[in-house]
Amino acid sequence: MVSCSVRGEQSVVVETLRVRAVPEGSYEHLLEFLRVYRDAVQLVVNELWSLDAKLSKKKLHEMFYEKLRRLGFRAHHVKQIYTYAQSIVISARGNGGRKPVMRRLSARIDKYDYKLDLDNMALVLKLHNNYEVRLKLLAPGGGGLRSSSIGATTS
Repeated sequence: MVSCSVRGEQSVVVETLRVRAVPEGSYEHLLEFLRVYRDAVQLVVNELWSLDAKLSKKKLHEMFYEKLRRLGFRAHHVKQIYTYAQSIVISARGNGGRKPVMRRLSARIDKYDYKLDLDNMALVLKLHNNYEVRLKLLAPGGGGLRSSSIGATTS
């Protein structure tokens, strides 16, 4: 999918791509990262659930940055974790639901935490504790790439 938006007089092209990915070599670090990421989001959700007010980005940073960095996360991961957790809590409260329980292994990856190499159809993810994992990208069947977005998700 290609979409164009206009900012002032300059047009901006945004492309999205949906592919499958297979780890090259061992996937243990990737699974460990996804589990630790999920647990970190749950930790933040639990703490935010006990508070009544929506917190500013600055307050979220003050509360969780050091704690999550000590778990080995990169700075960009930390920001994604507490921002995602806050959106989950706001959504659950808005729907009158119970405290969310994170079950699925997924992660939101900032643009600074991956390298995309379309020439070699590979994606390198920067994980916690300075690990990296290289994923081989597989184009879906049916004659081409479909539109959507790239993300790190496993069930």
